Amino acid sequence: MNTDVTEPEGAHPAGLPLRPRRRWLRWTALGASVAVLAAAGAVWTLYNKLDGNIRTDVETVNQLRRFERERPRTVVHEARNILLIGSDDRGGDNGEYGRDSGTQRSDTTILLHLSADRSGATGVSIPRDLMVDVPECSRPDGTTTRAQFTQFNWAFQMGGAGCTIRTVEKLTGIRIDHHLVVDFTGFKRLVDAVGGVEVCLAEPVDDPDAQLTLDAGRQTLDGEQALGYVRTRKGIGDGSDTQRMARQQEFLASLVRKVHDEGILTNPAELYPVLDAVTSSLTADPGLDSLTELYALANSVRDIPADRVRFMTAPRQPYALDPNRDELVRPDADRLFEALRDDRPVPEFPAEDKDGSAAPDAGTGGAQASPDAVPTAVPDAATRLSATGATALEAGTGLPEPTGSPSPGATPASGDMTGNLCG
Repeated sequence: MNTDVTEPEGAHPAGLPLRPRRRWLRWTALGASVAVLAAAGAVWTLYNKLDGNIRTDVETVNQLRRFERERPRTVVHEARNILLIGSDDRGGDNGEYGRDSGTQRSDTTILLHLSADRSGATGVSIPRDLMVDVPECSRPDGTTTRAQFTQFNWAFQMGGAGCTIRTVEKLTGIRIDHHLVVDFTGFKRLVDAVGGVEVCLAEPVDDPDAQLTLDAGRQTLDGEQALGYVRTRKGIGDGSDTQRMARQQEFLASLVRKVHDEGILTNPAELYPVLDAVTSSLTADPGLDSLTELYALANSVRDIPADRVRFMTAPRQPYALDPNRDELVRPDADRLFEALRDDRPVPEFPAEDKDGSAAPDAGTGGAQASPDAVPTAVPDAATRLSATGATALEAGTGLPEPTGSPSPGATPASGDMTGNLCG
């Protein structure tokens, strides 16, 4: 055998150590593979955590199936009608907001309509004190409630989300495609996750029951303050539920603006805490009870312009037999519900001033209002928030006028005019 045969260039004799460069390449490849696997594992872990946060409302699904024949039919299949329910349950982590009597009511209910082409979204608040026909409903213990004429938020107490959905469908003729129930704690965490939400106050707020004390003017509210702000009645304005709904709508508009303008949905580092806050507070129907389904919904509305996101209140007035309760204004409410049902633009209604006369259109860039509403663009915030009907808001119009009409005889802080508190 010829022992002088030259080793082919590039061959590596057995038993000899790897050259430093090749060793480095192998370790780099191995490290990269481990990093990719670790990242994939972390993403999967986070996904499972968020997905597991969401509770599925099987009870409501079963109740709706029982009464399927009574439910309205879907008119525009591509459109979506989602009922958002804010629960005032005082159990568990919510015990600090009052003693739990074993029942709960819907503190806030919003019918969110997404247009079929996803070019716009309309949120309609349903007053909690609205007198409505609540149908026969199933209780969690298997018993059945009797059909009755009562205030709207009792539906949730009597039969949960299923009873509330059927009451809304009976009231509006609109089929509810999905529903989401959000509790107090989740709302606070969401506001904190986005770094607080800015509002403008026409007067100082002092409401011990809502655990809320705020100065007049521009304020950035954290989660605890925001919860008190959207719940308070006694410590601001005239104490009416109508004004509280207007504040809730304005707050949601400010929240939508912040998420949209700061690109939170496209920043993973900022998006995760928002998703964690949202999912941990949700009880949803099987069509929205996974992160994949929620993401698909969010992705479908991501490109809706901020000025095409509208919030309003169903046209209402004091109930004829009890001024502390509400009733719908007909036929204006019927026109509103019909437009949403058919996925048509919401009709315009003349705004009403405090004396009941029609106020001139101040120009809201397309936002619609109901008979007794004054749009956000009206300079007189006291007039706007003391109106008794629907309030329309557009998320893209900048910071709203000061919220909370000064109490009778009250003087704006520091001698400022109400409209100048926030510049």
